[in-house]
This record gives sequence, C-alpha cells and structure tokens, in this order.
Amino acid sequence: MRLWSIHPCYLDAKGLVALWREALLAQKVLQGKTKGYKNHPQLIRFKNTNNPIGAIAEYLTHIVDEADVRDYKFDRTKINNEIFGEKIDVNNGQVEYEFKHLQNKLKKRSPEVYSKSKKVEKIKLHPIFKQVKGNIESWEII
Repeated sequence: MRLWSIHPCYLDAKGLVALWREALLAQKVLQGKTKGYKNHPQLIRFKNTNNPIGAIAEYLTHIVDEADVRDYKFDRTKINNEIFGEKIDVNNGQVEYEFKHLQNKLKKRSPEVYSKSKKVEKIKLHPIFKQVKGNIESWEII
C-alpha cells in the first residue's frame, strides 16, 4: 500500500490509477471491511486522526479531483461521505524522500513526466497534509 504525501499532480497516469486503487483499499481497511492490511504502516497517520474514515475520504477526494483535471473517469461515489477538514502533519524529510522516490520511478516509466518533475522547485503536498520539520520515520518509507 502506497499513500503519497506529495500532490497527485506529480504522478503519471499509472501512478494516479494505482494511488486511487490503494486509497480505496485503505478506506475499506479503515472501515473494517477487509481482513488484510489492518496494521499497514501507511495507515498510521490516518488512524491517528480524530476521524480516520473522514481523513481517507478527503484524501480520496483530492485524488479524484486530479483525475477530473485529466479527464479520467474515477467513480466519486466510491468515496465515503464523511467530512474531515483538518490537516495531517508530514515531515519535510518524508516529502523529499517521496519526491525523489517518485522521480526514480518516473525516470524509467514516464520520461516526459520525469522531465517536468526535474523543474519543480517547491514540492506541493497532497492538500490533506501540512509540512513540518522532521526526518523520515521508519513507518513512512514507501
């Protein structure tokens, strides 16, 4: 399971579709509708909120918003309708790590998208996150 902290606009088509599927799985896990992945490290930051299901719903909403920008047809009705309205902290070390990790993937599978990513000066976060100072936590490595 990979739930990026960086904005979904940086993902290529394959990455955005994979994120959508992974986040839908995360929603099912948080709702208790699956037996697997219950203790997956990527779910910790959602589980640690006051409203984990609302948090993953908001996370999914921003993914489908990016899909809409690209004229992809992701089904919004699959997203739980709970409201979150807060921010989740993410360490700046994690953001940098994720962006470099993504660039390595893009370099191989999407050279055009990789080329655009090399011009990024300030990494945008997925809108549910707020960047704070800190290093990568062991559970945050994707």
